[in-house]
Amino acid sequence: MRTRSNAFTLIELIVVLAIVALLLTLAVPRYFSSIDRSKEAVLKENLYQVRDAINKYYADKGKYPESLESLTSDKYLRKLPIDPVTESATTWVIVPPEDAQKGGVYDIKSGAKGKAVDGTAFTEW
Repeated sequence: MRTRSNAFTLIELIVVLAIVALLLTLAVPRYFSSIDRSKEAVLKENLYQVRDAINKYYADKGKYPESLESLTSDKYLRKLPIDPVTESATTWVIVPPEDAQKGGVYDIKSGAKGKAVDGTAFTEW
């Protein structure tokens, strides 16, 4: 009489691995797209915060800041936020005001190359 061992057979292991692989093919693309969407949300919030600080600076002083560092040195921002797409705080693109006498930073845009999930370029935000 043969006794049955408590181990898994090779077929059972292959079936389990196939099921795990199928689940991973469904989950991994969603994971990476959620990372991209979260970076875009952080980028929008960082742009909003810096633009709000620029507007407050202009309201207080009657001119725009000469540089982004002026916002941190004058305590309008604790620190300059990073662009989450480029993962750097030095890639911001500065838009100067039309009248150069009013300062140096009218607006900022992302220096990231490429497009967002909705198809718009990061440089247009």
